[in-house]
Amino acid sequence: MLSNQNDNALLAEVAWEVCNQVGGIYTVIRSKIPSIKKKWGDNYFLIGPYLHTKMPAEFEPCFDYNNPVGKAVEILRSQGVEVQYGTWLVSGSPKVVLINPNSVFYKLDEIKYLLWEHHNIPSSSGDHLVDQVIVFGHLVADFFKILAQPEVCDTKIIAHFHEWMVGTAIPEIRRSMLPVSTVFTTHATMLGRYLAMNDHHFYEHLSHYNWEAEAKNFNIETQAKIERAAAHGAHVFTTVSEVTARECLALLGRNPDVILPNGLNIQRFIASHEFQNLHLEYKEKIHEFVMGHFFQSYSFDLDKTLYFFTSGRYEYKNKGFDLTLEALARLNWKMQEAGMDTTVVMFFITKQPFHSMNPQVLQSRAMMEEIRQTCEAIKDQLGERLFHSVASIDDLKLPDLNHFVDDYWKLRLRRELQSWKQNELPYVVTHNLVDSNDDLLQNIRVANMVNNAHDRVKVVYHPDFISPTNPLFGLEYGQFVRGCNLGIFPSYYEPWGYTPLECIASGVPAITSDLAGFGDFVMQTIQEKEDKGLYVVNRRHKDFYQAADQLTEQLFSFVQMSRRDRITQRYKTENCSENFSWQKLTVYYERAYTMALEKHP
Repeated sequence: MLSNQNDNALLAEVAWEVCNQVGGIYTVIRSKIPSIKKKWGDNYFLIGPYLHTKMPAEFEPCFDYNNPVGKAVEILRSQGVEVQYGTWLVSGSPKVVLINPNSVFYKLDEIKYLLWEHHNIPSSSGDHLVDQVIVFGHLVADFFKILAQPEVCDTKIIAHFHEWMVGTAIPEIRRSMLPVSTVFTTHATMLGRYLAMNDHHFYEHLSHYNWEAEAKNFNIETQAKIERAAAHGAHVFTTVSEVTARECLALLGRNPDVILPNGLNIQRFIASHEFQNLHLEYKEKIHEFVMGHFFQSYSFDLDKTLYFFTSGRYEYKNKGFDLTLEALARLNWKMQEAGMDTTVVMFFITKQPFHSMNPQVLQSRAMMEEIRQTCEAIKDQLGERLFHSVASIDDLKLPDLNHFVDDYWKLRLRRELQSWKQNELPYVVTHNLVDSNDDLLQNIRVANMVNNAHDRVKVVYHPDFISPTNPLFGLEYGQFVRGCNLGIFPSYYEPWGYTPLECIASGVPAITSDLAGFGDFVMQTIQEKEDKGLYVVNRRHKDFYQAADQLTEQLFSFVQMSRRDRITQRYKTENCSENFSWQKLTVYYERAYTMALEKHP
């Protein structure tokens, strides 16, 4: 059902990530759908690109075109454009329109000329993605020109565009004076991402950049001008956090009208009383990996082992990998100085080009499985013989168990252990990287975090995302997260940051930073944060080493917590996740849509 003020409006969300999982915006769009559908019902639909040779697995065509969207699709299709219309098979099952830019690529030069002639946006040749974006935006504008015709749709229309990749439609909609209210959300400015990676004082220099000169310097002039035109052309301009709002004002020249914090469909994560059992179940799976990876060289007490992790796009500085590594090195020293017998295994989960998995890592895991099977066989033989023995003896003494195991199995187990055990240090990285000068790997070595036996903090760099088909873990990413004890995400540049939010929803404490949109939101809205498992590193007005000091203290405090305190904290963490549910956060979107309708052409 619609609210009274919006009951005559049609809402379209346009994003490159609709039915196309290429980035974090996919999570934003997909997870928000049930809450948006609850308010907008059948008056809500999405538009995305159709880029695949095969129909997306999560798309199902529909054949009822007797509605405004269906009619617009048929008209656009009659103009020679390949358009798919159907249902996105995700929670909420919204209607979706997928437009194939490649179907009119023969018009590319004409479309580029019009973009330059009408909106002063140049586009150099050679970048296929930018070409697809430009053609797609042109076709989306054509779609709204059709939809806005009175004989097709007689209600108000709101079009919500996400990111520069769908932004070229906005200035064309405004130029054509269509009766369409436009909302534009930038989740991270293109220029800001580049500058943050290359300027260690990005935030201090923010107000001094010449945006056009910097865009030319990074060869992203087309993208920056599309983004700027969309921001200035939209009736309502939004972004995801106060952190990014300051960036937008400096680099795009417009202050956002509304902040749209990102949430999650918390219902997908709720495990009720089972969440602690799930933690133990998936932690056992991680134990298996750790035994295969480390116990070949030396062992440690798994009951006194904590699993930390960080994950996300490989941006060594922006994602805070550098700060995390510095704090881990300090934590390693502090734990050794304190004489602690706790072990921390830190996983860096990201995506980097690699040739293959390290064969030695795979072989160690395979040999450990052989040892497990041998032990299972010994257990079965021993158990049966022990039962027969104790049932037939007169005294109450436990027999010598060695007598119940055949020499064959004893010899086999000994040989397998001899073949498996080695004196080399456990590998830091699980794959053979294409880039031998990888920043993370090089700095792990510089920090001497090379998995010495005496190190209290061990490091595993896994340059591929976790999936059930992964032979090292055999877990889904969400299951891996539940099995860990702490997520570490002290980003330097992070417009929002879904990874700590996913931790919280899974009942796993997480560390973020006040330069991340999520961390900034936490600081403004959550009381007694650390008690609820939400830690924020203050990076805005601190230098790298001051932030490293704070992060180290947070980690050291965490490893000193008792098991009982960690369990209590996990319960509080999961309860706190309700603050980030889309059921609560879609109110910000409704505010933007109401504002857009008030400015309706």
